Amino acid sequence: MHLPELLAPAGNLEKLNVAVGCGADAVYLSGKRYGLRSYAGNFSRAEMEQGVRLARAGRVKVYVTVNAVARNSDLADLPGYLEFLGALGVDGLIVSDPGVIACARRYVPGLSIHLSTQLSTANWESAGFWQEQGVARINLARELSLREVAEIKERVACEIEIFVHGAICIAYSGRCLLSTYLAQRESNRGECAQPCRWKYSLAEEKRPGDFFPVAEDEGGSYIFNSKDLCLIEHLPAVMATGVDALKIEGRMKGINYVAGVTRVYRSALDCYRQDPDRFHFHPEWLEELRRLSHRDYTTGFALGTPAGSDYNYATADYVRTHELVAVVTDVERRGGADAAPAGGGWIKLEVRNRIARGERIEFVDRTLQCHAGRLAEMTDVQGNPLDEAHPGRHVLIRTGLPVDKGDLVRRSKA
Repeated sequence: MHLPELLAPAGNLEKLNVAVGCGADAVYLSGKRYGLRSYAGNFSRAEMEQGVRLARAGRVKVYVTVNAVARNSDLADLPGYLEFLGALGVDGLIVSDPGVIACARRYVPGLSIHLSTQLSTANWESAGFWQEQGVARINLARELSLREVAEIKERVACEIEIFVHGAICIAYSGRCLLSTYLAQRESNRGECAQPCRWKYSLAEEKRPGDFFPVAEDEGGSYIFNSKDLCLIEHLPAVMATGVDALKIEGRMKGINYVAGVTRVYRSALDCYRQDPDRFHFHPEWLEELRRLSHRDYTTGFALGTPAGSDYNYATADYVRTHELVAVVTDVERRGGADAAPAGGGWIKLEVRNRIARGERIEFVDRTLQCHAGRLAEMTDVQGNPLDEAHPGRHVLIRTGLPVDKGDLVRRSKA
């Protein structure tokens, strides 16, 4: 059967490689300009070339975001950038500006155009209009129910994409001015300071400096702070809409998030493919998603208008039950290069968080398998014993667990 494309975020080369390895069908990324995540790391032209090669090796598509609201000053370099992307052979552009669409059709007419959620496409007439402008895929407004999504899909011929997981913006389809007014950083040009996550109090005009908490909690009230979207429990309803792509938010999240979310949705989609009629939800999928950095979960507008419980008024902090401590960069394979993953030999790690001998860690592979054990032995790369190691260092450890290159190493924060 035809499954929707699983589209994962790639904030940099490492995240792209992780997304490819964890089962994404496509990734979306940005160059150093024209995207809406200026602080995600993003790709130089050389890195983009390398990223496309990595994706091609994994048979994964690459879409590039050119979805910032363009100003006159942006237009001079835009044709050359678009032509570079066309020559590079990326699979599509994600855009939100009609002028950028016009430039794309003029300078790279063969390149597929995908409409960003920033355009707030919320009905089938609008979708039909953009289809007539040459748009091949539309990422619908996040304010739609699955029933509305299904009706739009039924009435237009272009591809339809929706978000299924990740952070939700308080503004309509992300078109927010709070950051511009409060932090002088324009969210519609990729510089959002996320003021919707800040703590707010009430002030009376004639009593300057006298602040009143909006809620009874003395810590204040996070009145704009939405929970994160998660539709993993409702995959059959999502599939029933007939959409062509499921998108994961998170180009500014870490590799643990990218790997975990991509693995979970890949596993769920593969289970659905095997037998749609007998598909059932696996609780371990949600448990894995809860181990990743998130702000509690909501279904957003997918099942109807959100209620007060879909916002977190107490805190903007992330829920983090586990944390990434290292990445497996190499293993000692016994019996030749084609032997099974290491199970007793040395394993080389690149440390991301302080790690100490004797603590309990777990190795997570790309098929949702998790193997836990105690870190009993650790040395530097020359073989000198270590009691602890700090971020950026390469170390060797020995374990009897089945571990392979690319596996993530994490620990519980309990």
